[in-house]
Amino acid sequence: MDVLRVDDRLTGEERMVRDTVRAFTAEKVAPHLASWFEDGTFPARELAPELGRLGLLGMHLEGYGCAGTSAVAYGVACRELEAADSGLRSFVSVQGSLAMAAIHKYGSEDQKNEWLPRMAAGEAIGCFGLTEPDRGSDPGDMLTRAARDGADWVLDGAKMWITNGSIADVAVVWARTDDGIRGFLVPRGTPGFTTSDIHRKLSLRASVTSELVLDGVRLPESAMLPGVRGLKGPLGCLSEARYGILWGAVGAGRSCYEAAVGYARTREQFGRPIGSFQLTQEKLAWMEVALGQAGLVALHIGRLKDEGNVTPQQVSFGKLANVRAALDVAREARTVLGANGITLEYPVIRHMNNLESVLTYEGTQEVHLLTLGKAVTGLDAFR
Repeated sequence: MDVLRVDDRLTGEERMVRDTVRAFTAEKVAPHLASWFEDGTFPARELAPELGRLGLLGMHLEGYGCAGTSAVAYGVACRELEAADSGLRSFVSVQGSLAMAAIHKYGSEDQKNEWLPRMAAGEAIGCFGLTEPDRGSDPGDMLTRAARDGADWVLDGAKMWITNGSIADVAVVWARTDDGIRGFLVPRGTPGFTTSDIHRKLSLRASVTSELVLDGVRLPESAMLPGVRGLKGPLGCLSEARYGILWGAVGAGRSCYEAAVGYARTREQFGRPIGSFQLTQEKLAWMEVALGQAGLVALHIGRLKDEGNVTPQQVSFGKLANVRAALDVAREARTVLGANGITLEYPVIRHMNNLESVLTYEGTQEVHLLTLGKAVTGLDAFR
């Protein structure tokens, strides 16, 4: 498959990353995914050190034990991780592109030295507290507040839908202050800081999703990220995470496509494989087209990022287009598998359910449409 042979445009290093991550997920992750999804569990503590040894945590960051790979290499890794499961890619993205990236971009040298080497090794886990129970697409209207009390800061508020929340050793929490929105590092066990997991999910079940509650959380001045003020801080991190998603979605779609092709070749009806029927071939051909286009979009945006020329609008383009394409592929693949497509014996329904979450997190489809609309017209539809 891959008629366009997009991977022929990868460098030797990028192919090595691809093959390494693909082998890791095949051996250590794929055999357990159906059970993790069905049980609603994810062994983050066990997997984190292995991901760290492979250099996948904060792999696109420089120094502090991070691998310092190219943006495309990081994208390829996200693609292969999400070909296994969106929850696995989400864990790596939140750790590296949100929590670690925030500390790397905006932290003090002491903060970087304290957290980044351990996080890169998978010895410490981070989360990113921006979304609130009633504040999703409009984080600038957040209610979480940090107020001065002598030499300290006191935080009050709540964050919702936080990946890795209850297992994190440190939470990067964004709060409103009299001086604008600021980021704070809140270690696990800080008095007044509690977490609770969100259950009964039918999507991203192999992922830890939590609520964070801050009730009079007292932090020293050294807990504040000194390098940024305002909404541009968290949004800069979100752009990094969205970049990983636009690659990861290609992997999820590919997994569904491969399952559909394999099934079409072997499943017989009316005395012949269903892959020989014109309508089935049409479905598979459109999947191939969608994934080929998505792969080219991901590679093009990755090369722009490595050149230092990528824009947030281009990342929005990729996230919007590729997640939509992957979800369409998953739904079409489900029809090829028929009733078998709704069981966990095949990866399709799991990916399809996961992609429903990927469609809305890190910016909903509507937000990215309006971002592109503003780029096209010069007119802001948000406010």
